[in-house]
Amino acid sequence: MDELPASFLYEVAFRASLAFIAVFLFLKCSGRRGVRQLSLFELVVILTLGSAAGDVSFYHDVALLPVAVVFLTLLLLYRLTIFAIGRNKRLHALIEGCPVTVVKDGLYELKSLRKLNMSSSELLMEFRQRGVEHLGQVRLAIMETDGDVSLYFFAAENVRPGLSVLPPEHRDEYKIARHAGIHCCVNCGFSHSIESGTGAECARCNSDIWSPALTIRRVDAT
Repeated sequence: MDELPASFLYEVAFRASLAFIAVFLFLKCSGRRGVRQLSLFELVVILTLGSAAGDVSFYHDVALLPVAVVFLTLLLLYRLTIFAIGRNKRLHALIEGCPVTVVKDGLYELKSLRKLNMSSSELLMEFRQRGVEHLGQVRLAIMETDGDVSLYFFAAENVRPGLSVLPPEHRDEYKIARHAGIHCCVNCGFSHSIESGTGAECARCNSDIWSPALTIRRVDAT
């Protein structure tokens, strides 16, 4: 506490309560219901608010009124930005970003993954959590601006051979096929028939690592 009196702890509690209320009101004003709905722009605003809230909570020489002005200014800027991006598509894409297709017709969109700086293992984790067993079940997967993944599936009769979404330690991966059949490129999901004891180079991405293709139809959870 240094030279501060013990009574200052009551002031800290009061200041922290005001900061909490201010951040809560901002979230309510933004219209968001959860953290996953926050865009990158909104996350930056929240972090800035958190910094201001921390200062006013712990430092006795930080006045409440200037911090209140900071909160009001950020809220005003937020509202003006939302108003502007709602009327300008280019500005919206610059600030909020755009949805990105990451899987199409059971195959990775490699350029999209590189653009997002996202590994296939991160994407497969999302698929496993949504009950996907292999990429051949997925007609379209779109990475939304809030980081969530929207999935569109093939009808059961249209499911195609696909790469298993299990981690490498739970699926076979090799350069030389151990048995004849349809195999999928581990790098992009492309399916190809390979004879036992032979290898091949993926016609889509030039990778030479393969995994047995799965053809399981998706069962909706009830």
